[in-house]
This record gives sequence, C-alpha cells and structure tokens, in this order.
Amino acid sequence: MLNRILCVDTVLSPHWRWYLRAAIVWIIVSSLLPAGPRAPLGPPQSVVTNKPRVCVHTRLIDEVWEWTIQRSLQLVREMGASTIVEFFPWAYLEPQQGRYDWAVADRIVKHARNQGLQVIARMGLVPAWARADVEDTHSTLNYLPETSYEHFASFVAAFAARYAGDVNHIIIWNEPNLAFEWGYRPVDPAAYARLLQAVYAPAHQANPHVVVLAAALAPTLEPLGSANGLNDLLYLDALYRAGAAPHFDALAVHTYGFTEPPAAEPAENRLNFRRVELLHEIMLRYDRSDKPVYITETGWNDHPRWASAVRPAQRVSYTIEAFEYAEANWPWLEKMCLWVLRYPAPTRSYPDNFTLLTPGFQPKPIYYAVQSYARGTERSADLWLPAPID
Repeated sequence: MLNRILCVDTVLSPHWRWYLRAAIVWIIVSSLLPAGPRAPLGPPQSVVTNKPRVCVHTRLIDEVWEWTIQRSLQLVREMGASTIVEFFPWAYLEPQQGRYDWAVADRIVKHARNQGLQVIARMGLVPAWARADVEDTHSTLNYLPETSYEHFASFVAAFAARYAGDVNHIIIWNEPNLAFEWGYRPVDPAAYARLLQAVYAPAHQANPHVVVLAAALAPTLEPLGSANGLNDLLYLDALYRAGAAPHFDALAVHTYGFTEPPAAEPAENRLNFRRVELLHEIMLRYDRSDKPVYITETGWNDHPRWASAVRPAQRVSYTIEAFEYAEANWPWLEKMCLWVLRYPAPTRSYPDNFTLLTPGFQPKPIYYAVQSYARGTERSADLWLPAPID
C-alpha cells in the first residue's frame, strides 16, 4: 500500500505532494504510538474501609482504554468500597459458539484484583448464534430461547472456572420482571426458574465456591397482565412457587429511594428504599432464613428536571442515612451497591445524575460523602471537602 502511495506522489503537483507526504508521516507516526496511556500494574493494593458492605456498580465493559478501567478501580478503592458489580455480556465474550474472547473481561478482573476489590459479575446479553432458531429474526439481545439455556449455562460455567477466586459471585440475568429485559416477551417467572436450574449445577461444578445470585428485579408496580412487566413482589412470589429456591444461593435486589427518605415505611403500593424488606419477607416464607440478600443497585438521583429526583444535598444525606439504616436493621444484607460509579461518556439526561464521578473522573460531593462514611474520616456535612487519599 505504501508503494502505491509513493507512486501517486510522483505525479502530483508540488503543492499537493507536501500534503501527501505529511499525511504519510502522520500515518506512520500514529501507528507507532500507543492506543492510549498505558496502564501498568503497580504493587497489589488493599481496600481501607470500616464498612465492608459498601459496594458500587461500575460500567467498565464499555470503556475503550485500559487506563480508564484502572483509574475507575483506583477511585473505587480510594472511596473505601470493597466490591464492584460489573456486567460481563455473553454476546461480547462468546461471539461465536465455543470460541471465547476473554480479553476485555481479563483486563477488568486483572485490575480489580490489583486494587484488592471483589467482583460480582452480572451475566446476560445473548449472541446472535444463540438466537438462531427464533422465528422472529428481529429478536433483541435480551431474548434467550429455552433451547439455548444449556449454551448459556456452558458460558457461565466457563466464566466461573476461568475467574474462580477473583469472581466468586455471579448474577444470572437482569430484571427479568420487565418485558424489555426478557426480550420483549411476556415475563415468565417459571421460565426464569428453569434458567436458574440449568445454570446452577454447572456453575458450582466449575467453581465450588461460586455464589449464584437470582437476578435483581426491577422495582415496579406493574399489575398482572401488563405488557410492560410485573410487580417485583408478585414476580418473586411466583418464582418461589415455580420451585426456584434450590437453584440460587442469594438474591440480588434493586431498590431505589426515588423521592422518599431512606426511613420511609415500605408498602406494597409504594416504591422506596425499604421495599427490599417486603422482598425479604417473601424469601422468609419460602426459603432458608440465612439466605443472604445483595442490593446490587440503589441510590438517589439529583437531576434538576427529573420528577423522581431529589435535591443534591438530599441525595448526599439520604445515601449515608440509607447505609446507616441498613447497617442497623438488616443483618441479612451482604452488600449494598450504589448505582453508578461513572459513565464513559455523558448520557446528557437524568442518568448522569446517578453517577459518583464525572466522565472526566472528577469526584462529586456524593463520592466524598460515601468515602467519609466508609473510611470513617471526619468531614463537614455541609461541604464534603476532599479527604486525604492514600
């Protein structure tokens, strides 16, 4: 190709010849430069925290550069969170049946290990080959036909074996009580129970220490027969009645505060932070009393124009009060994970106001508040000024 370019160079006018030569030099120099700042591993780190339940959901799978993964995880550790929740899409990691591409997962797990962080992995997103027998060729990436349950179970087992010791907690799917997350089909607790059954034994054979978490349900009041989904309380009850209890080791939960303070009383017709208590009551009716709960998404939003948001100062105070309430009242809770650390790029809508960091890695006041709580540092409740970081 370079020879062809040089041949063309000889027939161009002197004016354009300089432009062409400059372009050639730029291409050559660019090819020799790294694709972004390098991210060499430093000495292994450990998390300094007084609150091991503190956890945060990350979005590292969407990062382009390795250094942004490293920086994100450094800031997780410095905040005092011991654990992250991260999405590992099946469609990314097994794009062709039986041919795995672990590169992106390897670098996330590698840097999490280096920062001393635990990883809870969320599994989902179906590759095209696993939807090949679906009559509707326009099926979405959330459509998992039962004929592919065994394929999905094989992927989960391969993931569990590869990352045993680094990733010992795996969430099977996400919010299956929403039609969107179930492939725009009517939600089906019995079908999801069969998915858990298909995955459970292979995952434990691959990693005897793995903890299989039933998917967190979306907090919603959708009634029976809704085209959009199903009330999370009704869905969990139906899931247990379908026989799912022996096929998961813990329950993942999404519980948001919306506009209410964390101590607001839960009720079947209300969505608030303590709704998790109603889900736990259902667990106690059907399951072992010692089966733990992991809140894998929670938090408040402070967008100025979203109807379900609160003021920035309320977001800070509600979040810390929520951690304190959980610590005092929920012995069955293992982790409480905030949504979300950071997005790689702004959404330019209300989801940006769930983040703890800007896309440019600038910590928000909520980050410093959580850091103060987790690490036990003395802070001004009004200003939340940055505390010294190791």
